[in-house]
Amino acid sequence: MKATQMKMNAEKLLEVIRRPLVTEKATNLSQFNKYVFEVACWATKPEIKAACEQIFKVDVLTVNTILNFGKKKVFKGRRGQRSDFKKAIVTVKQGQVIDSSVGI
Repeated sequence: MKATQMKMNAEKLLEVIRRPLVTEKATNLSQFNKYVFEVACWATKPEIKAACEQIFKVDVLTVNTILNFGKKKVFKGRRGQRSDFKKAIVTVKQGQVIDSSVGI
């Protein structure tokens, strides 16, 4: 029974990290062993930490999360709203690297 629970947890952890965010600020943070990812809105810090450790095989020290709410926009006279998303800034152990160019 525990093997089934572990498999379900492993499948859930693979859904946590959506994609790496590549911005100028995120690139500058990489020199401090910090990497920025877009994660699922329902993901918690322990789930994000476990997912990074499992997928990238690194030791995660801290996880900081930011919830970005979608902006209200007008496009061709129609009002709309961008989707909400959650960012995670993951700090890894000194000397370890996450290669985001390979892809998830």
